[in-house]
Amino acid sequence: MGPTASGKTDLAIALRQHLPVELINVDSAQVYRQLNIGSAKPDAETLAAAPHRLIDIRDPIDVYSAADFLVDARREMAEITASGRIPLLVGGSMMYFKVLLEGLSEMPEADQGIRQQLEQRAAESGWPSLYKELQIVDPETASRLHPNHSQRIQRALEVYQITGTPMSALQAQASVGGLQNDYQIQQFSLMPENRGLLHQRIEQRFHKMMEQGFAEEMQALFNRGDLHVNLPAIRCVGYRQLWDYCAGDCTLDEAVEKGVIATRQLAKRQITWLRNWPGATEIAVDDGNRYYGPEYILNRCLKKLEEAPIYYTKGQE
Repeated sequence: MGPTASGKTDLAIALRQHLPVELINVDSAQVYRQLNIGSAKPDAETLAAAPHRLIDIRDPIDVYSAADFLVDARREMAEITASGRIPLLVGGSMMYFKVLLEGLSEMPEADQGIRQQLEQRAAESGWPSLYKELQIVDPETASRLHPNHSQRIQRALEVYQITGTPMSALQAQASVGGLQNDYQIQQFSLMPENRGLLHQRIEQRFHKMMEQGFAEEMQALFNRGDLHVNLPAIRCVGYRQLWDYCAGDCTLDEAVEKGVIATRQLAKRQITWLRNWPGATEIAVDDGNRYYGPEYILNRCLKKLEEAPIYYTKGQE
C-alpha cells in the first residue's frame, strides 16, 4: 500500500523476483480498459513479464465498486493459494484494501428516487453543501471523504435516509467476507518522510504522462460519445480534469495544473488513511532529503518477511 507515485508497482515486481507471489491490482482506475497512461498502468512489456490480475477487467462505462472488488479479489486469491503461491496485492485504493480485510456489512440496495433527489439538490447547491449535511448525520464517514466526493457522499446520505442509521454505524456491525480468519496477512505501507519530495515526484510523473499521450487518451474516451463525467472511471484523478479540457471548459495548461493539484490531494488522503492503518509495517521511501533506491526498499521488506515468514503451503515457508 502507499500514496500515488510512491513506488508500489516497482516494489511488487521486485518482490516477485524473490518470492513465489502472483500480483493482484488494487487500483480503482486500473481495472478499466482504455485508462492506461493517466492511471499509471504498467505497460504491456511489464505486464507480460509480471502479470497483474484485475487489470483491464471493465469498460469505462461500467460502475465497479468495492463490493465487486471484494468478490473478484477473493476469487483470485483462492486460485493463487490453490496453486501453492502467495497473493501479493498492490495499489493505492484504500477503501478496496479496507473492504478486503474487514468485509462488507449488509447495506440497503440503491434507491433511485432518493439518489435523484440528492443529485438535484447537489445541482442546485453543490456537493460541498451535501457534505456539510453528512458531517451532521454521519461525521465519521464524512471525515474520510473530500467535500467533492459526490458518489460517496450521495451513497452515505442515501443509506442514512433509507435506514435512519449512519453508514459508519452499519459498517461497524458484524461484517462478512473479510480475510482475517482465512489468511495470514503481512501489510506494508510505503510512506514519505518529506511530503515536498512526493509532490515533486507527482508533478514530474504527471508531466511525463502528458508527454506519453495522456491528453490524446482522454480525447479518445471523450469522443466515444457514451461516457459522461459522473462515471467512476471518468471521475478518476487526472481524467476528471482533462475531461473538462476536452469539453472546452478550460485550457490544457489549466487542466494539467488542476490534475497535479488533484493528485496531490489524493496522496494526502491516502497518507491520512495509512497513518491510522492497523497492522501495517511502515517503510520510509525517502530520508527527508532524497528518495531511497528501489533496492533499499526491497531489502527492508524482505528483512521484515524473514522476521515473520509467510507459509504458503502447509509446512513450508
